[in-house]
Amino acid sequence: MKPYVVCLMETSLDGRLHPSRFTASPQGGRSDWGRLYEQIHATLNADAWLVGRVTMAEMAKGVPHPPAEVGAVARPLHVAARAASYAIALDPAGKVHFRGAEVGGDHAIALLGRDVPDSHLGELAADGVSYIVAEGDEIDLAATLDILAREFGIKRLALEGGARANGAFFAAGLVDEFSVLIAPALDARPGSEAIVDAGPEGLAGKVSLSLLAAETLDHGVVHLRYAVTPV
Repeated sequence: MKPYVVCLMETSLDGRLHPSRFTASPQGGRSDWGRLYEQIHATLNADAWLVGRVTMAEMAKGVPHPPAEVGAVARPLHVAARAASYAIALDPAGKVHFRGAEVGGDHAIALLGRDVPDSHLGELAADGVSYIVAEGDEIDLAATLDILAREFGIKRLALEGGARANGAFFAAGLVDEFSVLIAPALDARPGSEAIVDAGPEGLAGKVSLSLLAAETLDHGVVHLRYAVTPV
């Protein structure tokens, strides 16, 4: 059985992704809203969190360091460790590099495309990072969630962006709950990313949302929770 997936995001009133571009508010600022986000994250009781390549690269802060010699590498699964909590990177091209086995104190797992070279797998294994390699042309997100549950014991997963990672999970019908913190701010830049991007086809006719709760938090933030149902 797949983990229960909660997509948790912080956004502006116009639904944009990057807080660094938000307008200011007399009720609070980006640091205040960020603290509220972390507080809500803690209430999810998730044993794993998942982000896309760009976000994880910023957090992992690694540089390429493939081993001088690459021996046999495990495919499609390498379980370096089992832990109480996990940091998961959706990284089809194998571009995220780590500086060890953990990110933010959580054991790292990379979700990789089929064509990622053995040298990258060797690098991850040497760092103590677990990984799952796709067996088809694309990463099968549903099958991957099943592996995460079965092999790592993950029961609740916080999906936390970026926009394309979120969109892929929504489009696949794998999100159970959408939890959104709306800051008293606007972005309004042309072409600025939204918090969910499912590509040209969008999500119309694929999911439906039902309001679970609405709560006013400090610093002008509104917290909305929705149940997500595939159509």
